[in-house]
Amino acid sequence: MSSLSQNLSKIFGEAFTALGLPAALGAVRVSDRPDLAQFQCNGAMSAAKQAGKNPRAVAQDVLDALEGHAAFSKLEIAGPGFINIILDDAYIAAHLQVLGADEQFGVAPEGAGQKIVLDYGGPNIAKAMHVGHLRSSIIGDCLRRIYTFAGYDTIGDVHMGDWGTPMGMILSELTLMGHTGPVTMELLAEIYPRASASCKEDEARMALARAATKALQDGDPEATARWREFIEVSIAGMKANFDALGVHFDEWKGESDAHPFIESMITDYKARALAVESDGALVVNVAEPGDKKEIPPLILLKSDGAVLYGTTDLATIIDRIQAHNPVKIIYCVDQRQFLHFEQVFRAARKGGMVRDGRPELVFAGFGTMNGTDGKPFKTRAGGVMRLEDLIAMGLEKARARLEEADIAADLAPEEREDIAQKVAIAAIKFADLQNPRHSDYIFDLDRMISFEGKTGPYLLYQAVRIKSLLRKAGLGDIAAAPLKQSILILDDVVRPLALLLAEFPDHFQLALENFTPHVLCEYVYRLAQAFSSFYGSCHILSEPDEAVRAVRLALCAMTYRQIEAVMALIGVQIPERM
Repeated sequence: MSSLSQNLSKIFGEAFTALGLPAALGAVRVSDRPDLAQFQCNGAMSAAKQAGKNPRAVAQDVLDALEGHAAFSKLEIAGPGFINIILDDAYIAAHLQVLGADEQFGVAPEGAGQKIVLDYGGPNIAKAMHVGHLRSSIIGDCLRRIYTFAGYDTIGDVHMGDWGTPMGMILSELTLMGHTGPVTMELLAEIYPRASASCKEDEARMALARAATKALQDGDPEATARWREFIEVSIAGMKANFDALGVHFDEWKGESDAHPFIESMITDYKARALAVESDGALVVNVAEPGDKKEIPPLILLKSDGAVLYGTTDLATIIDRIQAHNPVKIIYCVDQRQFLHFEQVFRAARKGGMVRDGRPELVFAGFGTMNGTDGKPFKTRAGGVMRLEDLIAMGLEKARARLEEADIAADLAPEEREDIAQKVAIAAIKFADLQNPRHSDYIFDLDRMISFEGKTGPYLLYQAVRIKSLLRKAGLGDIAAAPLKQSILILDDVVRPLALLLAEFPDHFQLALENFTPHVLCEYVYRLAQAFSSFYGSCHILSEPDEAVRAVRLALCAMTYRQIEAVMALIGVQIPERM
């Protein structure tokens, strides 16, 4: 199964091939001018030189080759050689019938039998999660869902910061305090900033932290037991935030899990003269001919023998390859870390971890979340907002907005609270994911919680409206409303929605190939708008013609299923009622 654009590209590709021209010239896409045509093919423009004709003549040859094809109602040449395409309604109806019966809406399981590891989240042990973790978590989780939908076996790894000197700072602070009782997240949040500040100011205090770090990394039983204790406490706090956001991880690994691979990795780099000494440190030179700017070496060991993030990130690649043999590893991190990961990826390729392009190492960087002042999002007091506080703020706003709009007022308190939670998460997630991944964006909770405009709550409202309509029609089981070719009659009201429903595979493929959730957000918003126009332009439940009524209800059901599927891909749940 595929989209209409993909099917038409194949038809036009065969026409170009029959003319002795490359099939790729037959690429068809949705028209930029829907008032003139539904689709367009611009291949004749590119083919002119190769064909030795002007573009309009090439376009005419293509039209002659397609003369009488059942798919088309009208084909015409526009401008210097564009081909405008209008499809036969029966062809659209037949395609939509097949699409409506497909649980994947035309998306092929291209990733079947292949594994992908996604690295996202990235919280640090002993630190409260803050708004800076939001984008990594929800973008990474969305990409995991997208790749799972495409048939890949996906492994989401939170990759915690749980190793190195920060752990030694906490261990040594607990020792200095004489604290032997249970460790809580509140205690860790109190002592880590204090320990970090003390270590920066006092070299003797830093020496204690380094000694504690060494004891931990050497496997000291007491240090290890204490460390595991505050890891468990930290993970419990992380899970509360991730559960609230609906973010899932398959592996709860951290930098520490890479530690067993480091020694042999460094030995191998040394043995092959890939790692060299520089000012007492051990580095891997990763600069390549053609670099337009300087790419510094990756430091494997500092002059004091300590490892850095680059070392553990390289070792983590080894761990992931041995454990999963993935075709791709995707890193969803702040785009300001581009240089670091470029160094790591080059060192991995140089060290032979990547062979023949496998696994493909992908940096899916993202921009910053800013406040309405255009600066990185902060609390009113100027500090970094805790993630749990942001979620709570969204929930409070959602409750207030439901009350203002008199939505769900007649429902039980428990159901109303569930709706408020779904609205809050939809608002936060959609507001983030609708932006191009690499772009900065303004976090304005008042705007994003609205039930009007391009917001998550608006999409929920439209979806619930369709569900309510289908329930009134006696179609509680939405999947039981198939599109039957024999009754699918297209008209000017039905056709725009039908054509848009057929576009889903195209938008999904773009999101998959470019790691861009915003493409799906844009599509589902357009779909909701198209349904709203459809709903306002025709009778559905009140339609007296049973055949027309059945068609319109079936389109409503298909629209709901697609909206539900896309919302699931971005990690948003739709309430039963609102």
